[in-house]
This record gives sequence, structure tokens and C-alpha cells, in this order.
Amino acid sequence: MVPCPAAQPSAAPHPVGPPTVLFVCASDAATSQMAAALLTRRAQGRVRALSAGSAPAARVDPAVVAAMAEVGVDLSARFPKPLTADAVHVSDVVVSLGGARRCPLLPRTRYLDWPVADRAGSDVAGVRPVRDDLDRRVRGLLAELTG
Repeated sequence: MVPCPAAQPSAAPHPVGPPTVLFVCASDAATSQMAAALLTRRAQGRVRALSAGSAPAARVDPAVVAAMAEVGVDLSARFPKPLTADAVHVSDVVVSLGGARRCPLLPRTRYLDWPVADRAGSDVAGVRPVRDDLDRRVRGLLAELTG
């Protein structure tokens, strides 16, 4: 379970422009990184993607970096980020991955739970099915957000 930041007033203004999607998992080293990168690639500026974790790892899982490179997505410069109240407040959609606990309900924010397997620590072959599942889900969400 991912503990989410308290729902308290934020200094971060709600952004104007393309919708923002925050992908949340525990470590921000695997599923959330893949989902954010896939959405960024597919959205081509129509949607902004963020990722975060309640207990960020030191680095993105190397097998995740390799599996994403296979589909032309470079995660080598990405790094895990902590889940903050500001990240939740600026997001139009918050997607909890792999059974992460839902964040506090905020006005204007949509919450989704995607029950995907967390393959952090797996080899590339173990990451591929998760990557492909996330890509399918991201395509569906992008279609909903952009019509």
C-alpha cells in the first residue's frame, strides 16, 4: 500500500493547459515510470504525465530501463521521485498502480486503480508483460482524456 500525502491546502496552482496524470506506485522505480513514459510518448504534448512513489528507490530498475528501450523509450535519465501533496494537487487524474492506496479525494481530480503486477527486480522478460499491459491501459486513458 502506498501512503498518500495528507489532503491539505497546496501552494501549487491547478495547471491550465493539457490534463496532468500522476502515476503512483511504492518505489517509483518500475510501473509508475513506465506508465508515465508511455503516456508522454503517446500523448505528444496533449497530456502531461508525472510519476511518484511513497518510498522512492535510489534508481529506476535496470530491467525496466532495458524493457522500455526495446520499444524506443529512453528511461536512462529518469529517477524516482517522492509523492508530494503538490503532485496530487496539480493532477487531473491520479492512477494508483499495483494496489496502491488511493490518495485523498480532491475536487476536480479523478482517481483510478490499475491492478498491474509490480515486476521491480525482475529480468527484462518479466517486465515485458507489465510494460505491454500498461501501454494498453495508457492508450485507453489517453483516448478518454483527448476524445
